[in-house]
Amino acid sequence: MVQTVIEMMSHTFIQRAVLVGSLVSLCAALLGVTLVLKRYSMIGDGLSHVGFGVLTIATALGATSPLYIAIPIVAISAIVLLKTGNNGKIKSDSSIALISSSALAAGVAVTSITTGMNTDVCNFMFGSILAMNEGDVYLSLVISIIVTILFIIYYRKLFLVTFDENFAIASGLKAKRYTSLIAVLTALVIVIGMRMMGVMLISSIIIFPALTSMLVFKSYKKVVISSAIISVISFLIGIYLSYLYNISTGATIVLVNLTIFVLFYIIEKIKNY
Repeated sequence: MVQTVIEMMSHTFIQRAVLVGSLVSLCAALLGVTLVLKRYSMIGDGLSHVGFGVLTIATALGATSPLYIAIPIVAISAIVLLKTGNNGKIKSDSSIALISSSALAAGVAVTSITTGMNTDVCNFMFGSILAMNEGDVYLSLVISIIVTILFIIYYRKLFLVTFDENFAIASGLKAKRYTSLIAVLTALVIVIGMRMMGVMLISSIIIFPALTSMLVFKSYKKVVISSAIISVISFLIGIYLSYLYNISTGATIVLVNLTIFVLFYIIEKIKNY
């Protein structure tokens, strides 16, 4: 095993994947707890579809750095999703389906007309550790650090908004501003994580670690910490197994997350029996 790890880490693209993937997994887990508790967990899926639409259109039009184009558009979409979700006429799940399916359709349509379903598009859809270039790595590092720092700085305020938004508003906290902050940070993580996990699987690293932690812990702080640990460990195990057995990285990471969730679920059932 040690020899395999040494051999694996000798590749530059694996080093990039481990560095970026660990940070993205950490950020996704931190935000995932809040999103799951506020029942916004599917926003990750919706934003990934928006990201796919923007990235494929940008790629089809010959953009050299599609991530720089996708980030502001997906961030704006996140805020729009929250605002339409709070609208009495359009529920949150309906607004996510509406915007995400439209963006996905637009991306597929433009791609079909121009370049067709090429390798870049498949990488966006299913993820590929080979797809990350040096520029993507630097951008991902900067965004991951920013997301982590902002989460730590506004931890208490995000806690209040997560559990009792009405009380937070009554206390003078501008709850909508911090809800928008959660949405924007989630959008950033989704965009930088899509390169590795793909559109179809990126939301899983937001949901699984949080749900797994909630099986064991009841304290918000403990859930956040354990979720972050589980997410990073799942990623590292997943990328190792992916390299060892030549399986899709994104799919392997999700399956590892699923396995840990099932184990925690069984352990919790046995304890309460």
